Amino acid sequence: MLATAFAAATEEVEGDPLYPILPHLGELIVGIVFALIIYAVVAKKVVPRLEKMYEERRAAIEGNVEKAEKAQEEAAAALAEYKAQLADARVEGNRIREEARQQGAQILAEMREQAQAESERITTAARVTIEAERVQATAQLRAEVGRLATDLAGRIVGESLQDSARQSGVVDRFLADLERNESGVTSR
Repeated sequence: MLATAFAAATEEVEGDPLYPILPHLGELIVGIVFALIIYAVVAKKVVPRLEKMYEERRAAIEGNVEKAEKAQEEAAAALAEYKAQLADARVEGNRIREEARQQGAQILAEMREQAQAESERITTAARVTIEAERVQATAQLRAEVGRLATDLAGRIVGESLQDSARQSGVVDRFLADLERNESGVTSR
């Protein structure tokens, strides 16, 4: 078809109703030359710039992808480190809690021991005090019973037992008899 169009253009048929839109041969040659020039300019100037821009874009995108992958790896590493630290913190917290529980139990045991020792000390001191007061009360009672016995014996005998040696002997005999009578009554 191109050949017929070229042949028709060279014949210079004017007013041919079959080919009304065919350009003249000079216009056709000038159009082809300009098309080749535009093609050469685009191929030499525009296409390399577009290729360069495309390459820069591709490199930037790849760089961003690499950065994103690296950031993702760093985030994954940070997450793993965080989880490890969290696990360590939990283990440490459990250890501290266990130590505190053991220390609390130890302190409680020590306080019980101290309370028991204090209780025993107070009980012992109370027993010693009671024994001392009993001995003192017994001595006072003996003295009072001796005085009363001496007064009574003096009234019964009719003579004064004011002599301390005599009074002491009478009191001791009276108390010894009294103690013998008490031990005989309790043993029956």
